[in-house]
Amino acid sequence: MKGTYVFLADGFEISEALTTVNMLRRGGINVKTVSIYDDRIVTSSNRIPVIADMAFGEFKASTSFGPCLPSDIMIFPGGMPGSANLAAFGKLMDIMQQHYSEGGTVAAICAAPSVVLTLLADITGKKMTCYDGFEEAITAKGAEYVKEGVVVDGNMITGRGPGWAVEFGLAILAHVKGQETADKVKAALML
Repeated sequence: MKGTYVFLADGFEISEALTTVNMLRRGGINVKTVSIYDDRIVTSSNRIPVIADMAFGEFKASTSFGPCLPSDIMIFPGGMPGSANLAAFGKLMDIMQQHYSEGGTVAAICAAPSVVLTLLADITGKKMTCYDGFEEAITAKGAEYVKEGVVVDGNMITGRGPGWAVEFGLAILAHVKGQETADKVKAALML
């Protein structure tokens, strides 16, 4: 899968999704939001409707699949039941597995590292973080839980929760376009 995409399911955490998109677009990445449904409207966990850039069918029809680079990223915001809804969508999980096994990057924040990324075939030895209370699924799959705001381990980027959404987005930006670009965005935000 070529490109950078944020996948949205009903019940997603809006601050994690849209803050990440904001950081990436500020850094010049053409990130697209994708509804996992047949239409573009997705409702956040706080009942705020959001219009995604594309519905899942549009994503499938317009995206180039095949060998991935580490700069090709699938992003999964947290929130419940948003993370569970993403994980339950088998077609998306199949794409994630193929994407990751080909060397593409996966990024998830809050509940999503535990609920979504643990569905990957092998995360043994990976360092990950997640929302407090969701650690067990990570360690059960052989990954190492690290209680930090954002953890980058190769082609996996994880964030702890909504309070870390800016840093999570900046870590993804640094992964794709370099630390200098992320630092410029951070400075422009007066952080």
